[in-house]
Amino acid sequence: MADILNVYMGTPPIARTVATAVFLCSVAFYTGMVSAEPFIFHYSLIFKYPPGLYRLVTSFLLTGSGMSVLFDTYFVFTYLSQLEGNPKFKNKADVIWYLIFVAGVICPLNAFFTEGMLLLHALLTALCYTATQDQRGMNAHFYIITIPAQLTPYCLLLVQLLFPGGWVSLKIGLTGLVAAHLHDFLTRIYPEFGNGINLIPTPGFLTWAVDALGVGETTPGPAEQPQREGARSGPLPDSWRSKGPGRRLG
Repeated sequence: MADILNVYMGTPPIARTVATAVFLCSVAFYTGMVSAEPFIFHYSLIFKYPPGLYRLVTSFLLTGSGMSVLFDTYFVFTYLSQLEGNPKFKNKADVIWYLIFVAGVICPLNAFFTEGMLLLHALLTALCYTATQDQRGMNAHFYIITIPAQLTPYCLLLVQLLFPGGWVSLKIGLTGLVAAHLHDFLTRIYPEFGNGINLIPTPGFLTWAVDALGVGETTPGPAEQPQREGARSGPLPDSWRSKGPGRRLG
């Protein structure tokens, strides 16, 4: 048990925390321990009295049913681990700010355009897009096919059409793609190609708060140790990595 705990505590802290929250919340819901009500996102619930501001977080913590509990959790952990090891994110505060920014874009987009109420798929698409931008020239396994790594988020979106409610899920996923692309444009594309500056720098107070907790800088991860066939790594067997990111299997 101590060895398992040591392995668990040795994983990237943000990826570990978010993936654990997703897994525990999903298990609690699908075993009947909690209702879906705390996880539903709707703008009217945010502004009621008392305000349901917690939904800005909890709406990203519920997976699909069945095996999706495992697969969605795994891919959230995998992509977040890659971001924590990505030189674009110099410290943990940058990763947290990224999550805050993309969530802050996903929520209003869904409020106005999709009426999506469970938003994990949007976040997973955003994570997938950002994590694979630095994997150009590498391949990734998606179900039974091998594709260029940077196409993974688009395949992730298209496969939604094969499942019930696929069109709604596709629209929710597109909001994550928009959020991730906007973050990339404001922090990388515009500064590099437009001779501008990073328009959404990590707030100083957030960096101070993270440093005060003693989290420290990001450490080398999968993004800095690319593989030619599939850029994924993690604690699960290789055979699981070819299933595709976060599909609803149950």
